Amino acid sequence: MSILSRFSTRWYGEGGYAEVLRIGIPLIITTGTWSVQHFIDRMFLSWHSPEAIAAAMPAGMLSFAAACIFIGTASYIGTFVAQYYGAGQYARCGPALWQGIYIALIGGVLQMGLIPFAGGIFDAIGHAPEIRECERVYFAILCLGGLPSIVSSAMAAFFSGLGRTRPVMWVNVVVTAANLFLDWLLIFGNGGFPEMGIAGAGIATVCSFVFSVVIYGVLIAEPRLVLRYNTLGGWRFDGELFTRLVRFGFPNGLHFFIEIAGFTVLILLIGRLGTAALAASNIAFNINTLAFMPMIGIGIALSVIVGQRLGDDRPEAAEYAAYSTFHLTFVYMVSMALLYVAWPGLFIGPFAVQADPAEFAEIRQSTIILLRFVAFYSVFDTLNIVFASAIKGAGDTRFVMAVELLLSLCLLVVPGYMTVVVFSKGLYGAWICASIYIAALGMVFYVRFLGGRWKTMRVIGEEAAAVPLTFPEAPTGRE
Repeated sequence: MSILSRFSTRWYGEGGYAEVLRIGIPLIITTGTWSVQHFIDRMFLSWHSPEAIAAAMPAGMLSFAAACIFIGTASYIGTFVAQYYGAGQYARCGPALWQGIYIALIGGVLQMGLIPFAGGIFDAIGHAPEIRECERVYFAILCLGGLPSIVSSAMAAFFSGLGRTRPVMWVNVVVTAANLFLDWLLIFGNGGFPEMGIAGAGIATVCSFVFSVVIYGVLIAEPRLVLRYNTLGGWRFDGELFTRLVRFGFPNGLHFFIEIAGFTVLILLIGRLGTAALAASNIAFNINTLAFMPMIGIGIALSVIVGQRLGDDRPEAAEYAAYSTFHLTFVYMVSMALLYVAWPGLFIGPFAVQADPAEFAEIRQSTIILLRFVAFYSVFDTLNIVFASAIKGAGDTRFVMAVELLLSLCLLVVPGYMTVVVFSKGLYGAWICASIYIAALGMVFYVRFLGGRWKTMRVIGEEAAAVPLTFPEAPTGRE
């Protein structure tokens, strides 16, 4: 077979590039809007003050770490919906969504309970007083948005699990536009609003979460969805389904928590090195989201495809889709890595536009070097995004959680502490730890995927454990 014929087969075949992109492009745009939102949000804060941009990532990551256990658990309904859809059990999709919403209610209440402790948390961390106050305010406001952010994640996962990713895309485009407009109004005091700085950024974010829940609520009440997927009639608490969601979803949420918590600890340790080091790290991580977050979208698409193929008992088709996704992701990530090294000013420039030139000079030089670390680990992050998404789409969430916990402690948190605090190796020593950690994650998840155990996993069966590899394929052509 010629190279052209192989490419044509890989493009048009089931699980090929075309199918991955059809489902994935709206999700790439969706997660890309998150990148744009965070990028511009941080850019605005860098224009406002060095303290605001330095405080934004520690406080934002700590708030997200508190929510992500519940976001990861609630949004895992996407895998349930995908496998129910693949199995033709359409009326079970709506009840799965509602169990995710109940998870969100629990998580939102618990996150709001952290608000009174905000001051003590950041006092204990020991950053400069002016940064601590910004962190406290931003963290407290974001905790108010915990409930709508988790509900929104569950609703988005419902549509993604059905393979209907365009509604998710349009909701996020609209919400991102609203968020950035509110940022412009509230951070700088435009349009007659008071200048609120980092507090304004937090309020804009919370308002965008609420807005997204309202839009998703209207979409889910669409009569066709109500009739086919039982989106309103399935509101009752289902103890058996809720338990299964917690069984498979909680490890997924804990995986998110461990990952975010590990990087949060690293960022907090870097904050001990001074405002310039913390600001440079925040900017470098923020630039990294331009490559990382869009590919999270294609990872979600792969999880959907894997879930639907396994629900239809066709694991080999799921495997083929995983490699198609890897090819696409690898090309993109390598391209971005080359840009980080060859043209760093393209990414750093927007942060410097209205920043004080003297204050920003040291931050800029450090960020250029940090982008070389980002370029290195971005290549390995391809393995992490693709193959972790594939095995999670099957239900292999406990393995992902265990690996994340082990490597986060052994390669990120403990070495980061030793590097920064004990051996005083500074900013670049901390980033070496982060790079090794991400590279190791990618390799471990790839080896797990090659092992093939994920092919026998299901989350929707009575035991939600395994189906023999010789199980006959179900008829194709479902709507």
